[in-house]
Amino acid sequence: MDARPLTAGLSVAPQITAADVRDAAARGFGAIVCNRPDDEEPGQPAFAAIAAAAQALGLEARHQPVVPGQVTDADAAAFARLLAELPGPVLAYCRSGARCETLFVRSVTQAAAADDASAC
Repeated sequence: MDARPLTAGLSVAPQITAADVRDAAARGFGAIVCNRPDDEEPGQPAFAAIAAAAQALGLEARHQPVVPGQVTDADAAAFARLLAELPGPVLAYCRSGARCETLFVRSVTQAAAADDASAC
C-alpha cells in the first residue's frame, strides 16, 4: 500500500484493496475514508468490500464519494467533519490520492478563513 502522510493524523493513498486494509491496520490506522464513487472505473473494489474488511479488523470506514474535478466547499466541510469524528490516524483513498488531498487542503483553507473572519 502506497500511503503518503499529509499530517500525523491523515495519510492519502490510491485505490486500496481488502489486503491493503490489513496493512493499514498493521500500520496503526484507526479509520479509512473512501472518496471514490463505486463503479467510477471497471474492476475497482466496491466500498462495501473495503468496509467489511475494515470492520473485521476493528477499523471504522466511511464512504464520502466525490466526483473527480468537482470538489465543493460542502465536500471539504464534510471531509473535515469525518476527520474530526473518526479515530485516527485516518487513511483516505481515491483513484490516485489527489482528490483526498484536495479535500484536505480545502478543509484547512476553509477553517483558516473562518478563523480569520471570527477574529474581525
